[in-house]
Amino acid sequence: MSTKIAIIGAGGMAAYHANGFRQAGAEIIALCDVNQAAAHKAATKHNIGRVFTDVADMLRSVPELDAVSVIVPNKFHAPLALQALKAGKHVFCEKPPALSAQEMALMKVTAEKAKKTLMFNFNNRARPESYAMMDYIAAGTVGTINTCQAKWIRRAGIPGFGGWFTTKALSGGGPLIDLLHMVDLGLHFMGYPEPAHILARTYQDHIDNKAFKGPWGIPDVVKGTTDVEAAAHGFITFKTGQAMSFAVSWAEMNHGEEVSVTFQGTKAGGTVRRLFGTDGLDNTAKDTCQLYTLEHGRQVNRDIIVVPDETMGRTRSALNFIRTLEGTEKPLNTPTQALALMKIIDGAYKSAATGKPVAL
Repeated sequence: MSTKIAIIGAGGMAAYHANGFRQAGAEIIALCDVNQAAAHKAATKHNIGRVFTDVADMLRSVPELDAVSVIVPNKFHAPLALQALKAGKHVFCEKPPALSAQEMALMKVTAEKAKKTLMFNFNNRARPESYAMMDYIAAGTVGTINTCQAKWIRRAGIPGFGGWFTTKALSGGGPLIDLLHMVDLGLHFMGYPEPAHILARTYQDHIDNKAFKGPWGIPDVVKGTTDVEAAAHGFITFKTGQAMSFAVSWAEMNHGEEVSVTFQGTKAGGTVRRLFGTDGLDNTAKDTCQLYTLEHGRQVNRDIIVVPDETMGRTRSALNFIRTLEGTEKPLNTPTQALALMKIIDGAYKSAATGKPVAL
């Protein structure tokens, strides 16, 4: 019997969720969005039969639902996930998990109380390169990862001016919370150690300069709000003795877009990287995966070849959610990990605001 799922949100990410769910054999039976026209357009595009503009109405009207997928602005992630969990539904939610660790902790407790699965679209864990690297880590080839550098830097990538991305009350912040994927992937490779302290700085340079607008996002909103950072840099220590540095930006003077995690292990180092072309769009990118090791007394860089995935793991991540529900795969992420990640993000913003290290 196939899993029955509904999508909440008519945005572009719905296509990846829908494809992944269907590849796993799930049945998408409803779509909900407060914008009725957008809801009907997306439902037609993705061949979804029932359309709603109110989540409560959908949950009442479609009791056979097993799960929901949440694809809305960040502010509404926690409220909608909590609503669905309390209604007895499993939840697959877009990143970031919530606006704060406090919200995420409530989501975790609610999921545990409801005995329902709560997962997030940390899609870069589902890239072929990441799966391949985790095979080497699990096999002991890398040893203990002592240090890691996580980057998602954009030279010109502000996702519109005045919209929800640049409004802190709706987004929770700028690139630090938006481009959290590489920090999460680095933590994934490191075994998600418990964080101890963080020191971070944020910068607002160029955040209102339209020369730094990216090729994706949402339309500008005249007289809208732009009160988030343009870049964030920081350093995290862990109770295990491990450490991570990170750099994320929407608008920063650098060579161009770079998406990467590089780590140094006791037996080998490694890099998972996505290199972008001139316009920063996914279909111009090239993925690389390498191990750095010592063989027969010689330094060796080993290329790991995998099948390309232009969806950056987005479809595979949604597929994993369904397979987790059906018991055929282990979850790629957990609420405990999501909570640790949100504690790091909260700590980074606090450190930037106070100018001091923050204990986590």
